[in-house]
Amino acid sequence: MNVPNNAPVMTATNLERHYEVGGGVMRKPRVLKAVGGVDFALYAGKTLAVVGESGCGKSTLARMATMIEEPTSGELTLDGKPMRPQDWASLRSSVQIVFQDPYGSLNPRQRIGAILQEPLVINRPDMKKPEREAKAREMLQLVGLRPEHYDRYPHMFSGGQRQRIAVARALMLDPKVLVLDEPVSALDLSIQSSVLNLLMDLQERLNLAYLFISHDLSVVRHVADEVIVMYLGRAVEKGPKQAVFDNPRHPYTKALLSATPRADPAAAKERIKLSGELPSPLAIPEGCPFAPRCWKTQDKCRAERPDLHGRPHGAACFFPEGVDDNAMLTGVSEGARADLAGGRD
Repeated sequence: MNVPNNAPVMTATNLERHYEVGGGVMRKPRVLKAVGGVDFALYAGKTLAVVGESGCGKSTLARMATMIEEPTSGELTLDGKPMRPQDWASLRSSVQIVFQDPYGSLNPRQRIGAILQEPLVINRPDMKKPEREAKAREMLQLVGLRPEHYDRYPHMFSGGQRQRIAVARALMLDPKVLVLDEPVSALDLSIQSSVLNLLMDLQERLNLAYLFISHDLSVVRHVADEVIVMYLGRAVEKGPKQAVFDNPRHPYTKALLSATPRADPAAAKERIKLSGELPSPLAIPEGCPFAPRCWKTQDKCRAERPDLHGRPHGAACFFPEGVDDNAMLTGVSEGARADLAGGRD
């Protein structure tokens, strides 16, 4: 096994992506802040998982990391060098993506051999056809498929096999970073574990850096080294996997974990029910975005936006979990203290 280098393969600094929505002859378009200032670092041989509810901006973050979309602001680097839009064509071979849908991501009119060779045809035009074919057959074997699958069409495979083909295609250019956007969420539960084990084995063999996008915390617990929890386009908690799962500091993270099914029905469980509606990304509240749904909200939360602080494990919260509430709320009324304990079953 290769030992991961201490230097990150990819970094993101204050990455933002905004979209203009609506507008017309007499109206200005509104701004939707899909991602609002996210930082991360990817290391060879390690997996960074990004989790959160649908619409939190995690897939938009994946598209920016793979240069499918240009950030509105912020900076991406690869091997310490800025990833400028004019250089993206040459950089894409180092960063590849595996999409969620194994049925829609493969061309139904192409044989598997042609699908696997296509990245080489586009990005390495000087490579001879026998070399491309040998590379494609080698990659097919690497992901656990048989030689006779080379000449078949995508409709002849199961969902798990198609996702293996998608992984093989992503690896054809020998990338350093693999972005996995919900790679097993469309698969049967019995197939998910085999694909996840394949991804972990490939990471160990090829020393790949993974950016793993998921809403399934049980999957994240299985594959991640570090975790970023996103809410309304912002990172609200970040840290090593074990620290985030065993000692969640942001109330939103704690609520997510409380809703995750457990294999042991006899295990004690604290179920946290969030009240209120998820705010619109077109009208993110002032202060902490989670304040309208949080059981720990105080006036400070509504007036100021907390920063993501604390290393290696931090949370964007003025009153983080795992800290004595009485110490934090010196001078707060008894009624407010009682409200702080509400919202839980």
